Parts: sequence; C-alpha cells; structure tokens
Amino acid sequence: MNVRRLIPTTAVAGAVVLGLTALSACSASDAADRRSGDRLNVVASFYPMQFLAEQIGGNHVSVSTLTKPGVEPHDLELSPREVGGLSDADYILYLKGLQPAVDDAIKLSESEHTVDAATLTTLEDHGAEVGGEEHAHEHEGEEAGADPHIWLDPVKYAQVAKGVGASLEKTDPDHAADYRKNTDALVTKLDALNTAYENGLKNTTTKTFITTHSAFGYLAERYGLTQEGIAGIDPEAEPSPARISALHSIAQEKKVTTVFFETLASDKTARTVARDTGLKTDVLDPLEGITGKSKGDDYIEVMESNLAALQKALGAK
Repeated sequence: MNVRRLIPTTAVAGAVVLGLTALSACSASDAADRRSGDRLNVVASFYPMQFLAEQIGGNHVSVSTLTKPGVEPHDLELSPREVGGLSDADYILYLKGLQPAVDDAIKLSESEHTVDAATLTTLEDHGAEVGGEEHAHEHEGEEAGADPHIWLDPVKYAQVAKGVGASLEKTDPDHAADYRKNTDALVTKLDALNTAYENGLKNTTTKTFITTHSAFGYLAERYGLTQEGIAGIDPEAEPSPARISALHSIAQEKKVTTVFFETLASDKTARTVARDTGLKTDVLDPLEGITGKSKGDDYIEVMESNLAALQKALGAK
C-alpha cells in the first residue's frame, strides 16, 4: 500500500468524535423511523459491496455507498458526517484491507451490524509483483500479500453473496425468505458468469495479460491465466525502465498483444508501456466503481465486457 493512501488513525478518530457528537441526538429516532418504514439503512463501502446489498436486499433496504462514482476507492477520505453516520446505519457491508479510512472509521464507530466481506471467503496471497512491490493493500499490520480483490472472481464473489444473504436474514428475520430468494437468484447469475469465463478462456493463443492495476490475481488464478502488473498496486505509478524492459521480453515470449488500463485512473502509464513495447491498449475494469465510462451498467455487464476484452487480447479460439 502506498504511504500516500494511508489516512492517519488520529485524523479518523477526530472525525469520529465530531461526527458522532453531531449525529448522536437524532440517531436513535432516525433508526426507529427507518425500521418502522420496513427498510434497512445499509451503508456499503464501495461499489462491489453496494451491488451485493442492492441485489440481495431488494425492496427491503435503502443502500448508500461511502465511495461515490468516479472516486478511486483506495484514496477515499471520509468527512466527519460520513464517519458519524456509520453509527446510524442498520447494517454496514465493507471489505477490510482495501480502504484504510473505512477500516479505521468502522473500528472506532463500534457499529452493531457490521459485515466484513473478507471473512465470507478465503483471501489468498498472490505474492510480490516483479520489481519488489507487494500485491497487498497492507494496513495496520495485516498479513502482507493478502489480496482483497475477491469480487473479480465470480466464484469467490458468490461465496460472499451467500454470506451477505445469511447475515441480512439474521439482521432482518421478517424478510428472511426474500433475502434467501434474492441471494439464490444472484448466485445463479454469478454461476453463469463463471461458466462463461471458463468456456470463453479455455482455448487461447496466450494465457498472459499485462495490466496497470494488479487487481486480477483471483481472476487469473481461477481461469488459468497469468497477470503481469506494470508497477504493482498503484494504477498510476510510473514503471521503471527495468520493468518496461522485462515487460517487453514477456510480451515477446508469451505473445502478449495488449496492455490493459482502467476507467478510474489515468491511462498514461498503459499507453507509455504500450508504445515502448509495440502493444495495443484496451480497458480491463477492476469494477471498483461504475461511471459513464464503464462498459456496462452493473457488475454483471462490466464483467461480461471484461471477458470479451480478455478473449480478444488473448486470442480466444
């Protein structure tokens, strides 16, 4: 994790105090009003968690997200009001280890119904990138190498969906049947997506792809691919001359055709590497947010676009 992305705990602590002080007077009554209206106030940390909450919660939840469209999730900063609002939520869904500001705010707010998606599946260590940068979003002593990008693997994302569904059933038992039905429907879609990836990437000219953001470790492992990150976890980091040289060799050896960039970060690095290595560029979206530039309106559609981009770049047969 880049140092610039870490938000001091003392700053967040101050925000929590200010936020909780400002909102504590109305928290209890607001929560009671929401429950009487039969809709849970759900706060999601960023888009993949928002999508799960909306799909599974359906009409029984009102979902807001801490990371607005177009904001790079890792760089998120929270206002005192946003931090204080966490204690006012009926249910919080986040992914520990991805957003330090969210991790610290949740720890200090002591919210009653908080679910960490990382506990609903198994995180894996995808090791260090070439050049020595760890693939992890390290924070507060968490295990180095633990890759949080679980949502880019439809199988792991389905595991998380089942866990979220079960937790919503416990939080709001009156609507447990609906949560169970919605969870099953979403898991069916994710199973179909997994099958599409398996079939679509089974026979390709190459198994290697280059990307600015090393977010696709789970996806690569699931479908027998090899991810080559340009400069580690920061999608806008400048690669070293040695790394560009190494990528050039990898591209020639592995018949790589394309350097992928993403929608929430500059494409400057990808285009520089593509120019220096004679490769094409295209979008491979890590799905950390949906914007007007996204190739799809939701998780499923963007993942389908990612599959099409991979098939084209890898030479699917």
